[in-house]
Amino acid sequence: MSLAAVILALVTLQRIGELVLSRYNTGRLLARGAIEIGADHYPLVVAVHAAWLIALWVWGRDQDVNLVALSLFVALQGFRAWILATLGPRWTTRVIVLPGEPLVASGPYQYFSHPNYAVVAAEIALLPLALHLPLLALIFTALNAAVLVIRIRVEARALSAVDGQRACRAP
Repeated sequence: MSLAAVILALVTLQRIGELVLSRYNTGRLLARGAIEIGADHYPLVVAVHAAWLIALWVWGRDQDVNLVALSLFVALQGFRAWILATLGPRWTTRVIVLPGEPLVASGPYQYFSHPNYAVVAAEIALLPLALHLPLLALIFTALNAAVLVIRIRVEARALSAVDGQRACRAP
């Protein structure tokens, strides 16, 4: 098994684990009275991320690895962990509104409005570059940017929909 395949296997397992965690957190938030906003865009988010991973497996599994790009990708995992730890049970891949709860303003959220989106955008570019696939980096960076435009609008709508209430910030 190549180093690239090992890396892709680890990233795939990470993403599956995050989906499991998100589903668990979403269920708990909904049980507390939270509501999901903009669920119609969620399949598009999943499709872009799934297509990214599939494309990496198809064209990248036997590639040499650029250790500089890989090191940057690995460093981003520290930021990802910081985001997950900061949000705790409020972390989800969906836009969930929990009326009455203040927005998270600690950790990376004291510096950035959307730190998880920044991490994901960098990851989507860096992992293909680590596998010498610059065209995939470009294509999926553009697709992710388009999805983020939709996602951030949904999030802004969710925050205003609670009419003065506070919402759970989706990553």
